[in-house]
This record gives sequence, structure tokens and C-alpha cells, in this order.
Amino acid sequence: MKNIYIALFAIGTFFNVQSQTIDVISYNIRYDNPDDKPNNWDNRKEFLISQLNFYAPDVFGTQEGLVHQLKDIDNGLEDYTYFGVGRDQGDDKGEFTAIFYNTKKLKLLGQSTFWLSETPETPSKGWDAALPRICTYGLFENIGDGRKFMVFNTHFDHVGEKAREESSKLILRKIKELNADGWPVVLTGDFNLSSESIGVQVILGEMKDAHIAAGKNAFGPTGTFNGFDFDKPVNRRIDYIFVSDAFEVHKSAILSDSKDLRYPSDHLPVFARLKFR
Repeated sequence: MKNIYIALFAIGTFFNVQSQTIDVISYNIRYDNPDDKPNNWDNRKEFLISQLNFYAPDVFGTQEGLVHQLKDIDNGLEDYTYFGVGRDQGDDKGEFTAIFYNTKKLKLLGQSTFWLSETPETPSKGWDAALPRICTYGLFENIGDGRKFMVFNTHFDHVGEKAREESSKLILRKIKELNADGWPVVLTGDFNLSSESIGVQVILGEMKDAHIAAGKNAFGPTGTFNGFDFDKPVNRRIDYIFVSDAFEVHKSAILSDSKDLRYPSDHLPVFARLKFR
């Protein structure tokens, strides 16, 4: 009987620890561009979906996904669903910053999208940006213990320097506005910014870089943008997971998985295991 109690205690402890941690991925999946030829979506989607199945994040933010790509991922994963809108007009046209989540682990309580511009509530292009840019967010409840937290997922402009800096400021303002209850916050995305840039430093004034916060438990290459070039080291880091102080970062990794000398995207996904404080 004593052994049974010990076993039950161990099982209960395991599930309690599991419920206190959240596995997060940020992943620019590269939009379906026929000009990519050997690296086009049809040639890499199977491995990309297998990669996500293997790491099985509780929630992951995607960038650049077109609606048919998101449906491919959704169909390839069990127990997941996603939300988001296309950046062009807020419907299914254009690139999404869709958020996927495990429905057995998390309950979605609310979600929406805003534009990175001077008029964030309407489809628009901001400052000196070349393209419309968006941020999708959701409020989640952890089914295991009832804790709530928010996830924001974004993709900054690749041209407009002012747009990137102002987008950082806007997102921090929106987090404060939308998170009046002070829930823990995760911010994922392709920021098109180096870690030394003003835009990243603005965010670091309010949040932590999960990969840096992981300390000795950070793993993988230095950078995240590989450009589908398998012959060069990946040094350019522009994809991040930022977290509020309410999360402790257990570990972080930049995932350089490949198959047949090809990456599943032109960006490497970023992984973090977070624990509620």
C-alpha cells in the first residue's frame, strides 16, 4: 500500500509540474513562394509539420503563413487549432501572424488582431513600412491549474526602420491596455531586428529575452535567419520570444533541425519552456 501511495504521489507531482510549465515556439514558416523552387512549401511542409509534432509546443506563434499553409499545419497536428487574420484586410487574404495552441492543455478565452500603425484598429500600413504589419494576441487559461496568460505574436516590417521602432512601442502600449489584470505575457515574433537595435531595447525595458534569460540552459546556433543557405553558419538573430517577469525561463533553444541538407523554413524556430512564478 505504501508503494501505491508513493506512486500516486509521484504521478500527481509529475502532472502538477507539467501544468505549471508552458512550451512556446516562435516560427516564421516562410510564405508559399513558387520562386523558392526546391524550398517551396510543398517540398518542406511535411518535415515542418513533423518537427512541430515532435516538439509539441503548448502554443506557437507563426509568421508569414498564408491561409492554405495554416490549414496544412492544422490538418497535420492533432489536438491543435489556430486563430488569426490576414494582414491585408483582416480576412483570409495575405500573410497571417496566426497563433496555434494545444486544446487539451489550453483554453482560449479571447483573441483579436491589431495593425502596427498609427491606426491599429483598422487595416493599415504604418510609418515608413513597406507592407501592412499586424500583431495577433490571445488570452489563455491553462487547463491544468487555471492560470491565465496572454500571448502576442507579430512580424515587424523588413524595410521601415522607424516602423520597427514605433511597432515596439505600440505593442508595449497595447499589452498594458489589453492586460489590465496583469496576466503573465509572452511576445513571439519575427522582429527583423538585431538584439542591439533600438526596437529590441525598447521591448527589453519591459520584458525579458527568453533565450538570454535561460542562461546556461540556452542551446543552438547564434542566429535564426538561415535564408535556406545550408552551407553558412546561422548568425543573424531576428526572431525572439520575450516574456514578462511572471515567467521563469527553464530553457530555450534555436532549433536547427534539417533533412537532406535542407531547412524546413528560411528561419529557424525559437523554443522556450516557461514556468509560472
